[in-house]
Amino acid sequence: MAKLYFRYGAMGSSKTANAVMVQYNYKERGCEVIMLKPKLENRDGATIVRSRCGLEAECRYVEDLPQIDLTGISCVIVDEAHFLTSSQVRMLVDIVDDYSIPVICYGLRTDFRGELFEGSRELLCWADTIEEIKTICWCGRKATFNARVHNGKIVREGEQIMLGGNSAYISLCRRHWKSGELGNLANLNMAD
Repeated sequence: MAKLYFRYGAMGSSKTANAVMVQYNYKERGCEVIMLKPKLENRDGATIVRSRCGLEAECRYVEDLPQIDLTGISCVIVDEAHFLTSSQVRMLVDIVDDYSIPVICYGLRTDFRGELFEGSRELLCWADTIEEIKTICWCGRKATFNARVHNGKIVREGEQIMLGGNSAYISLCRRHWKSGELGNLANLNMAD
C-alpha cells in the first residue's frame, strides 16, 4: 500500500542527501522515480537538488506535476517540501491514493521563528508516516530549531522565506535557540 511520507529535520540533517540516496536505491533496482522541488528553491539551479555533502540529482518542479505522466513511476520524491502550498500537498495525497504511488517528502518543520511552514503544516496533517531526521546543536543536544543569523546574532523578525544555507542559518537545540547562544558557531563567517 502506497503512503505519503514526511521526513523532516532541522537544517543540516542531511534531508537532501537522504532524498538523493532513496532515489538512487529505486533506480538501482530498475524503478522509475521522479525527483521534484518547488520552483522557489533555485539555489542549486533550475533542475538540480544538491546536498551540503555534495550529493546531487536532476529534478523537475512540483508546479509541473499536473503535466507529468505518472505511468510506470514507482516513487515520487519531493525535496524542500516545506515550500509546498496546501493545494500541492493535496495533489501529492491524490497521487498516493489514486495511483498507489508512494510519495516521500523531505523538508523543514518550522522556520527561523519556530513557526510551521504552510507545506509542513499540511504534510503533518495529511502524511501517513512522519519521520524525524536528526542532527545536533553545537552543544551536542538534538537540534530541532533553525536559527537565522546575521552579524553573529540570531534574527527573530523578517520574512518567513529567505533562501540561504550555512551562511545564513544554523541548527540549534530549543534551549540555545531560545537563549540566542551560538557557542563556537558565533565565530563562523555568517551572512552580513
